[in-house]
Amino acid sequence: MNAVLDLHVTTTRKHDSQIAPSLIKRNAETIDILLGDKGYDDQKIRRLARQHEIRPLIKHREFTPLHKAWNARLDADLYGQRSQSETINSTLKRKYGAFVRSRRWWKQFRELALACIVHNLDQAI
Repeated sequence: MNAVLDLHVTTTRKHDSQIAPSLIKRNAETIDILLGDKGYDDQKIRRLARQHEIRPLIKHREFTPLHKAWNARLDADLYGQRSQSETINSTLKRKYGAFVRSRRWWKQFRELALACIVHNLDQAI
């Protein structure tokens, strides 16, 4: 079942690497492996994941041949599971719209949270 387990909403545009630490800390007990694309390529994220006994499986941005070698050694089958999160994002946008209608930030958050709850209920049925 592809369920939404956590939601992080920002009022400004933030890079994935700025959001990841709070998600890791909030969900440390439920995460075994952290799958991330090159947007999560940050040593702080890798270090934080390891501190919480989470295996970081994050592609490196390829600046050197060593980075290319590290990416080649990633478990391709396991890394391929990352596409499930993209599938959920696509499903949410297709079913409930690609934008929020509310003007106030707390109503926008509530709108997104409700969409995730309804998605999870729909998946459970």
